[in-house]
Amino acid sequence: MLKTGAAYVPQDVRVCPAEQLRHVIAVTRARVVLTTEEHAHLVPAADGVRVTAVDAVMARPGDGDGTRFVPVRPTSGDDPCYVLFTSGTTGSPNGVVVTHRNVCNLLLTEPGGLGMGPGTRVAQILSIAFDMAAWEMLGALTHGATLVIRGKDIAAAVRRADVVISTPTILSGIDPASCPSVRVVAVAGEPCPRALADRWAGNRVFYNSCGPTETTIVNTMQRHRRSAARLTVGRPTPNNTVYVLDARQRPLPAGEVGEIWAGGDGVSAGYLGDPALTAERYVPDLFSGGGRLMFRTRDLGRWTADGRLEVLGRTDDQVKVRGFRVELDSVSAVLEALPGCRRAATVKVDDRTLVSFAAGTGLDPEAARGAVALALPYYCVPEAVHVMEELPRTSRGKIDKAALLRLVEHRGREAGR
Repeated sequence: MLKTGAAYVPQDVRVCPAEQLRHVIAVTRARVVLTTEEHAHLVPAADGVRVTAVDAVMARPGDGDGTRFVPVRPTSGDDPCYVLFTSGTTGSPNGVVVTHRNVCNLLLTEPGGLGMGPGTRVAQILSIAFDMAAWEMLGALTHGATLVIRGKDIAAAVRRADVVISTPTILSGIDPASCPSVRVVAVAGEPCPRALADRWAGNRVFYNSCGPTETTIVNTMQRHRRSAARLTVGRPTPNNTVYVLDARQRPLPAGEVGEIWAGGDGVSAGYLGDPALTAERYVPDLFSGGGRLMFRTRDLGRWTADGRLEVLGRTDDQVKVRGFRVELDSVSAVLEALPGCRRAATVKVDDRTLVSFAAGTGLDPEAARGAVALALPYYCVPEAVHVMEELPRTSRGKIDKAALLRLVEHRGREAGR
């Protein structure tokens, strides 16, 4: 598909609502939808759109249906490689146009290549609609590696792999001791607990990474070692730049918290069909010049004294509780440092109340609240810590905070009866 010059627009029809699929088809002006016979009925009908069940075509004798896709011109580095739609949790999903140049810049340089090569097995465990899945699939294909495609058992695919790319939430449910063949692990997509990084970094290469879809999968990576003083996302990957800026877009010195902006070859081509939003989030790079753009990530961070980046949460994860500013991830980080806690998440219920959830074994809820009270100001202490076997996940393998809020509301209604 990519060789024809067509842009890949991945969607998981099993979990994507029909209305969102219609939106994706309309925005991309798609003419062809490739699916399987089993799922073809889930693709909403649209004028001028041809739905092709790939497995049915391949099962026909001869050369399929005779259709040949011939590129009108050779594909260039600035042509779209894929259009990745954001999750749409704050409205309609936005289609991020990622070019061949963007993708090659990560996959064909180290550490982004993750040491992939012929004979290397790469686990394909993530939703195809998530940009990190492109790291798995296109990374393997461009390096001649082998994809290990999961079934229902994610851990089984990981155990057979040499290279694993994952969210921390998915990785937290897998025992590293059961995966002796895994040589390289890279996590991204959400904050990684230090304890999780330490567990996996013992006798293998472990990268803590960061970067929104708009900067092409990840644009910072750090090989973590257990002896490290702190867990960071390191430095920009090759040909990328990262800036920590104040409200007037001035660079901040090491140790001062500001908003993270990204520049360089990883900055994608903007939002498909939405020039206004593109102009708002992609602005001229004040530091590189030459017509380049930088992207506003809406992440908060700071540089360490040795030039490594610490990500401190999202600007939209900074909430006001009792009039004080609270970073929800800082509360969760205290819980994740407790023995037995694999993952934690904190949600704001109202202007006075936080509630936390923790996945793990042997955790005492009141002791967990006490640990937060010892580490953070009183207004950061959650009203309750609910211990669960596993935290709910989105289709992209991240903690589903919307589901946690619904759980709080449900428990509140139950208590009021």
